[in-house]
Amino acid sequence: MTSGRRTDILRAALIGAALLGAPVAHAQETASAAASAADDAQRRGLNARVFDRVWTEVKREYYDPSLNGVDWEAARDVWRPQALAATDDGQLYAAINGMLDLLDDAHAQASSPASVRRQNAQHRDRAVLGVTVARQDDGGYRVEAVRDGSAAADAGVRIGWRLVTDAGGWTPDHDVVEGRPVHVVFADGEARHAFDLTPRVMPPIPVFTADRSRPGVLVLRARAFDPGMGRWMGEELRDLPPETDVVLDLRANAGGRLWEAEAVLSCFLPHDMPWAWRTGRGAPRRLLKTTAPCGSLEAPIPNDLAVLVGPASRSAAELTPAALQESGRAVIVGAPTSGAVLISLDTDLPDGGRLTLSRADFVTISGVRLEKRGVRPDVITATSDEALDAAVAALADPVEAAGAAGQEAP
Repeated sequence: MTSGRRTDILRAALIGAALLGAPVAHAQETASAAASAADDAQRRGLNARVFDRVWTEVKREYYDPSLNGVDWEAARDVWRPQALAATDDGQLYAAINGMLDLLDDAHAQASSPASVRRQNAQHRDRAVLGVTVARQDDGGYRVEAVRDGSAAADAGVRIGWRLVTDAGGWTPDHDVVEGRPVHVVFADGEARHAFDLTPRVMPPIPVFTADRSRPGVLVLRARAFDPGMGRWMGEELRDLPPETDVVLDLRANAGGRLWEAEAVLSCFLPHDMPWAWRTGRGAPRRLLKTTAPCGSLEAPIPNDLAVLVGPASRSAAELTPAALQESGRAVIVGAPTSGAVLISLDTDLPDGGRLTLSRADFVTISGVRLEKRGVRPDVITATSDEALDAAVAALADPVEAAGAAGQEAP
């Protein structure tokens, strides 16, 4: 075979291969486009189910039938198209929470599936960045805690920084995996701090801790009014010498179960004592009393009591100090609380997310509505670090401590 003939055959083969590959490539592109369209349709359908569940739940179950004066139909017209167009959970829940923010209610919020998974895993070993952020009224996130020994602590992340959610970095809508670095951006005023943090598996932070390191003082710290709080407090307080002062630290407590709040109050107030009123949608006003048991305690303890509070104290962590303050049973120390005290319940969403929604209003036994107002301490401290020392001093000499802080003694 001549060289020219061999070249012609090779050229023909290449042309044939190209012609044969063209329909194959086209078919692959068509299949890929069809799969993408199917994924988009599936995503849009799921977005619709999640959004519609939230919108309907608010309309039917929110404690205020007027929805705080919000035109809920108009809100759906504005936010539903944005929710349906979302391509990921971050965009979907930003739209949903944008709508919920119209209610001007700190309890009304939707948590993404990733956030729910973190909440459900908080009591076991898991991969963490070591930073706790809380959603603010403007929809942003503020750093409220940095865990010692974590990647965030090693990087120098500070409490009070704001999480930047529009810089392509990590947000609460994303999971984290051990050993897989994530990009996180924070803002400190005008300054920005970007980090690549590698999640580490760490044991859970205890929800309840007792500190007896100070002579004559028992410090009980609770990060949430989780199931078992009243029972735990009863055990810690049982057989406590009457001369031992008690400090209940609720500064990092975002609230929890109302039943546990009643149990805690029963540790210090007489049984069956009225302490608040609650009013649900379409329901008569109901008187709340100290009926839940404080563990195995048969009677409330007489020991002097101080309660530490601050801006991160919410919900049950505001109702409890308010009741103790009004009854004159405790001195409240720290900084004013957040004023987020409406009684809420959770609803599971179709994608694994969760809706938290206010179902009842709350006022103290004297008729004070704490929502948007919060609890004002008897002794106000300049910083959170000073609160414990101030509480110990207030218990030792309430008149002197209150005078030094410019407050009235309890």
